[in-house]
Amino acid sequence: MKVSEIRQSFLDFFEKRGHKILQSSSLVPYDDPTLLFTNAGMVQFKKYFLGELEPDYINVATCQRCLRAGGKHNDLDNVGKTARHMTLFEMLGNFSFGGYFKEQAISLAWEFVTEYLRIPKEKIFATVYEEDDEAEKIWLKETDVSGVFRMGKKDNFWTMGDEGPAGPCSEIIVDRGEE
Repeated sequence: MKVSEIRQSFLDFFEKRGHKILQSSSLVPYDDPTLLFTNAGMVQFKKYFLGELEPDYINVATCQRCLRAGGKHNDLDNVGKTARHMTLFEMLGNFSFGGYFKEQAISLAWEFVTEYLRIPKEKIFATVYEEDDEAEKIWLKETDVSGVFRMGKKDNFWTMGDEGPAGPCSEIIVDRGEE
């Protein structure tokens, strides 16, 4: 499957499930002096997370251009050493501002990767923050995931910076074999 097909499938999937599809925001944030570049899909929604603005839509999905050249998610040391570390990439994201939480987010993610992308269930694993019992229970009860791994703050806890909203996250890992 081509990158363009994955992108369009993702956006179509979430649009069919009631999400407003929003455009990628600028790679250079115009109203955020804390960032040189947009480094995550949630950047354009920071004011919603901080409670400074009311969102126009409850559920949204985006394909955000991101550039990481420093900070917590700095991949510079690994660029060129692996096929998965890059500084410029597109981040697919679905966000809900009070419409749904972990159970539906996990359910939507599972449906997308298994039914839309047709990734075999036996190749799919999930990670959760080490203290997030709720997410682990949802993954194990509501999906046929091959395994769930608890990870520390470095891997499964997102932050907007030194201050502000933060919380546990979950990731889907696809075992592509030894190569």
